[in-house]
Amino acid sequence: MVSIKDIAKKAGVSISTVSYALNGSSKVTDETCARILAIAKELDYTPNAAARTLKKRETKIVGVFLTDFSGPFYGLLLQGIKEGLDREGYELIVCSGEQSHRFLPERMIDGAIVLDAAFSDKELLQHADRGHKIVVLDRELVHPNINQVLLDNKAGATLAAEHALDLGYRKLYVVTGPQASYDANKRLQAVKQVMDRVPDAEYTEIEGNFSKSSGEKAAERILQEYKEPSAVLCLNDEMAIGVYNTVMQSEYRIGEHIHIIGFDNIELSAYMTPRLATIDYSKHKWGALAAEQLLKIISGEAVENERIYVTLVPGESIQLRERP
Repeated sequence: MVSIKDIAKKAGVSISTVSYALNGSSKVTDETCARILAIAKELDYTPNAAARTLKKRETKIVGVFLTDFSGPFYGLLLQGIKEGLDREGYELIVCSGEQSHRFLPERMIDGAIVLDAAFSDKELLQHADRGHKIVVLDRELVHPNINQVLLDNKAGATLAAEHALDLGYRKLYVVTGPQASYDANKRLQAVKQVMDRVPDAEYTEIEGNFSKSSGEKAAERILQEYKEPSAVLCLNDEMAIGVYNTVMQSEYRIGEHIHIIGFDNIELSAYMTPRLATIDYSKHKWGALAAEQLLKIISGEAVENERIYVTLVPGESIQLRERP
């Protein structure tokens, strides 16, 4: 690999002069700069990013850590992050898996946006203690180098549960999410609090993992137990679609026998007939705000924790329960 030493030797100048020229410094005359750049091009010189990073102590790259990349949720989130970073000249890499955890301590990135249960709180706090800048989307951590941009899961799940109760349902199925998921746990906790406030209300938990297949499996149990119109609260839309599709293939009808409400308002939910009731929030805004907060921390600006607000999207997938 060609180095700046090779360029300096051929140009008959010092290494520092080559460095100044390659970085556009005014310390080198236009004529010398042009000659050095021509030689660099002739030798097919490529800057050593790792060396430059060590010198400047920055990469202009941010890592986004995700549990996985499946499903329609992540696209809008990442687009929001990307646009937020683009405006400040930063780029992103999307990471998953334990090997990528070394990117922070090895300073391969300037900061991290974390939506990944594989990161323990202890590990993130250790990184923050060493000066690394982090924005978390999936937990509550208090540290000067960590900012929280959290979804208002409690409000969303409360809206969903109260909507089902307002429509006359007193027995709900709740299809849960992964046990390690902050969002899933907060949503389930909120549903429990709503149900506890209504003396004649009860619910049955069915374990899910935020995948469509787990929704399909939940629907099989719900259909086997069917005795009267039932409301099903799924803690994300992927599972709601799994329940929805399985019911559609049975003798029962959505919005008449099985009533469903989801969470996330993914694009597909708007095109389902009957329309899936769900909880909406801006994934794009969530990502953009996370990027904005991280760049502020990196630049040394003061920030406060942020919350992404939610709204209920009514749909014909859950309708008023008719009394016998």
